[in-house]
Amino acid sequence: MLLIIRKKACLIICAVLLLSTILYSARKILVYHNNTLLTVTTEEGTRKDYIKWVDFNVPYKALHHALILDVQSHETDTPISWIELLAYVSAKNGNNFKNFKEKQLDEVAEFLKSGKTIEELTKDMKYYDYYYQAYDTILSGFVGEYEIEVPDENGEGKHWERRYGLKVFSPIAKTFPYHHYDDFGNSRSYGFKRIHLGNDLMGQVGTPIVAVEGGVVEALGWNQYGGWRIGIRSLDSKRYYYYAHLRKNFPYRKDLEIGSIVKAGDVIGYLGRTGYSKTENVNNIQQPHLHFGMQLIFDESQKECNNEIWIDVYQIIRLLDKQRSEVVKDPETKDYSRVYDIRECQDLLFD
Repeated sequence: MLLIIRKKACLIICAVLLLSTILYSARKILVYHNNTLLTVTTEEGTRKDYIKWVDFNVPYKALHHALILDVQSHETDTPISWIELLAYVSAKNGNNFKNFKEKQLDEVAEFLKSGKTIEELTKDMKYYDYYYQAYDTILSGFVGEYEIEVPDENGEGKHWERRYGLKVFSPIAKTFPYHHYDDFGNSRSYGFKRIHLGNDLMGQVGTPIVAVEGGVVEALGWNQYGGWRIGIRSLDSKRYYYYAHLRKNFPYRKDLEIGSIVKAGDVIGYLGRTGYSKTENVNNIQQPHLHFGMQLIFDESQKECNNEIWIDVYQIIRLLDKQRSEVVKDPETKDYSRVYDIRECQDLLFD
């Protein structure tokens, strides 16, 4: 009888311990909302929501027209955000741009010019906030006021000019040829079967590679798959840019190191065909090209994990082709550098 009581007591204790473990663990459960938002309840009981997946398929036509509407309205009484325009159209069309027409953006712009707000227009749109947050993370560093050097009229010097518009650059320097197509999601088999998470820009070995956006160099060195590669984190920490398969023997700008701060349009390295090798400095890529990728980071836990968010950048590269950094070669160091510098507007730095 005593043995039975002891067994029952042990079972009760085990049940209590198990329940306590479940309740404690429940404070850390991951909850999915509409397959877009990830809710995390921490040990302290606080909750935070962040996006766990983005399918970016906004076409060049929409990006370009939204940008024009933004720039044209900048100095008016009703400035329009291209990010808001694109988020509205995506929410309206369910992220399906098959039948997209520019007039869809024009109609929204006219609504906003009339004095109405984007909040009024989107109040009944279930997914507008999701698309706005996603597109803001992708594009927030792309457009704004900046100052850039331009040549004097007599061609004998340079001066600073204030502008508003695209302040990011194509990853391929000006006048250097390249070609590409939308290869995001294609199959790759080296090492293990996987999909391609970037855009390959085919060009000539030694073509100067340019930082698309300013940021901090977080990765620099050899990678078995990407060969010589550079990883740059945007200054707002939302975007991680990956430049891979750089040139053998001379992959990077010589003064570049981890922790270096680069500006949009700076030369950072040179196109090559390294990679697909555990041994460093090996050319195992058949066709010279730059692998360019963009990772989105809504929460720092997403930076290096099994659920990283890499987006299709093909249409973005098409847009950036209109903004290419002019470079010049130093005959002594063999390094290229930009011809016209860029900087934040000086008066905005002290606001």
